[in-house]
Amino acid sequence: MSGQPFFRFDWVWDHRDDIMTRLGEHLELTLIAVFLGFLIAFPISLFAYRHRRVYAPITWVAGILYTIPSLALFAFLAPFTGLSVTTAEMGLVSYTLLILIRNIVGGLDGVPEDVREVARGMGYTPRQMLWKVELPLAVPVIFAGVRIATVTTIGLVTVTALIGQGGFGYFILQGLSRFFSTATILGAVLSIALAVLADRLLIAMEHRLTPWARARGGAV
Repeated sequence: MSGQPFFRFDWVWDHRDDIMTRLGEHLELTLIAVFLGFLIAFPISLFAYRHRRVYAPITWVAGILYTIPSLALFAFLAPFTGLSVTTAEMGLVSYTLLILIRNIVGGLDGVPEDVREVARGMGYTPRQMLWKVELPLAVPVIFAGVRIATVTTIGLVTVTALIGQGGFGYFILQGLSRFFSTATILGAVLSIALAVLADRLLIAMEHRLTPWARARGGAV
């Protein structure tokens, strides 16, 4: 063992097909979790925005889910849903909710009141104001929440390898169990690189979707 190099590039090359497979698994688990999380968080956030009394209880429940350690949550779900993708996704989705709900409501709250007054003066109904004024102006803050949720989920997906759901965590688990540093380093580096790349891509997407925000920022 002591004679082995710290990192074996030949081993990485020989396992390039496996790396691509694990990349696909990691991306699939992440995209499903963030998509479902947003699908759940968006209507809840709109309801909480319109009915502020429920905002605190909603964020309290989401906060409880967010603070549960991932391994403990997977262990709790496993007897009901098995060591399955469903178990992994239920855990991953639950961790996105607090981030997304706070950012969606926070983005809507951040719309200037004078903009709302102008919209009301133009005869906008509450529904029209939400979809044509408030949500477009809230996009940068909402996107920030999606970015945080995505990067957080990419990190958490590595833990799902413990319940057999792959991703780059597979290499980390393999390396730790076999005392093989190459696999451990590979899994960690690829997970970090994927998180950074996803963050950069979402920033670029945000800039394309919100050119007015970029122009406003340059004018300040």
